[in-house]
Amino acid sequence: METLDTVPDEDFLRLDHQICFSLHAATRAFNGVYREALKELGLTYPQYLAMLVLWEHGELPVKGIGERLRLDSGTLSPLLKRLEAAGYVERRRSSEDERSVTVRPTAEGAALKERARDVPRRIATATGLDLADIRDLRERLDALAARLDGVDPGELGACGG
Repeated sequence: METLDTVPDEDFLRLDHQICFSLHAATRAFNGVYREALKELGLTYPQYLAMLVLWEHGELPVKGIGERLRLDSGTLSPLLKRLEAAGYVERRRSSEDERSVTVRPTAEGAALKERARDVPRRIATATGLDLADIRDLRERLDALAARLDGVDPGELGACGG
């Protein structure tokens, strides 16, 4: 049985053996499929994700949206400004904390939800996976992300040489 200790170093250095590259390639493929599926809605994939969060939770602070999407405010703020310019969201300063900005869907943003209802099914169909396999893959990827988020940089050590 192969283990991390028994696989030759040269095998580990092959591109086609890199899990990160497989995830990168799958992400690029997903982005292409989403680009086509979201074209009629006039949304980019990151904008779609922001709208999903807002449709699910309603009004949220920008910080809360960023935490759910794993985006920093430097990336999220321009995205939200574009959604606001399109009329899909409204941004407001919090009355309790002037530094905090909340975001909520507008009536037009809520109507967009109805137009977006078939997107997840179209994407699921495009994967060719059944629902159980999609759920299993998502759970495994979530567990992988949680594990990697918890890695202590000291665990990685320095490259030899």
